[in-house]
Amino acid sequence: MAIRIYNTLTKQKEIFEPIIPGKVGMYVCGPTVYDSCHIGHARALVVFDVIVNYLRATGYDVTYIRNFTDIDDKIIDRANQLQVSSREIAEKYIAEFYEDMDAIYVSRANVEPKATDHIQSIIQIIEQLIHKGMAYHEDGDVFYSVSAFSDYGKLSGRKLEEMEAGARVDINPKKKNPLDFALWKAAKPDEPSWDSPWGKGRPGWHIECSAMSRQYLGDTIDIHGGGKDLIFPHHENEIAQSEGAFGKCFVRYWIHNGFININHEKMSKSLGNFKTIKDVLKTYHPEVLRLFLISSHYRSPIDFSDKSMDDAKSVLERLYALCKRCLEHKISIHGSGDMSSSEYWPRFCEAMDDDFNTAIGISVLFDAMHHANRIMDQSVNILQDENKPVLLSIFEDIFRMSRILGILNEDPLTFFEKQKSKALAQQQVDVSMIEQMIQERALARKQRDFAKADQIRQKLQSINIILEDKPDGTIWKVR
Repeated sequence: MAIRIYNTLTKQKEIFEPIIPGKVGMYVCGPTVYDSCHIGHARALVVFDVIVNYLRATGYDVTYIRNFTDIDDKIIDRANQLQVSSREIAEKYIAEFYEDMDAIYVSRANVEPKATDHIQSIIQIIEQLIHKGMAYHEDGDVFYSVSAFSDYGKLSGRKLEEMEAGARVDINPKKKNPLDFALWKAAKPDEPSWDSPWGKGRPGWHIECSAMSRQYLGDTIDIHGGGKDLIFPHHENEIAQSEGAFGKCFVRYWIHNGFININHEKMSKSLGNFKTIKDVLKTYHPEVLRLFLISSHYRSPIDFSDKSMDDAKSVLERLYALCKRCLEHKISIHGSGDMSSSEYWPRFCEAMDDDFNTAIGISVLFDAMHHANRIMDQSVNILQDENKPVLLSIFEDIFRMSRILGILNEDPLTFFEKQKSKALAQQQVDVSMIEQMIQERALARKQRDFAKADQIRQKLQSINIILEDKPDGTIWKVR
């Protein structure tokens, strides 16, 4: 089955046909590095990480470009506040970005360019636009003339005439039209600047991505992605710049992920519900956050709440519990790579082929987990059971699916120890006290004082400690 992608440009699903068969050029807008990454950033980064994983797993040779905007008004403002250089701010938050991405298992892109390393490419495109009459310069500033591009608004569905009629009076007298946007900004005192034909200055935000995508992927690219908030004006302006300068289709397939709400409210600093990745990881395992972010279709809004995160945590723990059972039965938990598929991998691919529907893909993974558990429940020695080939095929599919989704990266015993440690730290539970109570309960059971044993169990339950009695002893976990 061919992959079908919802194209923001055409507002419909289309069969994916890359420019060069078997190869994919993909550009995704990365962060403006002036602050810590929040879970809105994380959603876009995880969504496109999964898309790249799937494209590669199905045989495509993907060249993935994800940039850093390392010069921008926000970076300069933050640098001025802290009385440091813009470069220091950018480097600090690029390093923090990598820490966050490594924590949530987001892979590196093939190339991760910085805007400041591409100033000459930016200047060349601006010169081309001026030469074609699509940009003009005034006192060191260069602006794109939106009225010179007849297709302006085609991505967002906005009409130029309506935008012009609704535009507020612009306070910049240099602009011929209030909707014209900056390609190059004249240098201001104590700001970073570079030499250009129009004097010292720095690039505007939109032109940076046009230059970087072209340098690594050419005039036309297969897939361009980002959050829905980038459709207008950022991606609209990228189209105007790139197609205006070179007269070719800029992007064949536009992919945009939906927003994150916090308890049904838009996430924002002003509302005090702003969640950084680091904040969330203090409470939840990184794979819980990752699983939550792909639990809904990427184009849909998703609501962050304690319940939604706890639901994702429960799903992940059940999957790791299955991995733990595999270890107990001496079955590889990484997949052999040479087993034939069961019914689940084709079902997963069917979901992913339909506009990368991870929500249905996860439900297929869950079905596979239930099937594997049923077989193991019914078997005394699975390694000698007639159902062994079926079970191994199911496991093979589970691990293939998990690699696409970016979960089940840890040894299950390590996972559960981390979960226990995190829960204990949050609840400030004394581990030595728990172990002592378990010993007292074991002694009570040995002396057939079952009333006392039940009292101890209930007391532990009251502090969210759950006991599991096994032939070789009692284990405990945090609820």
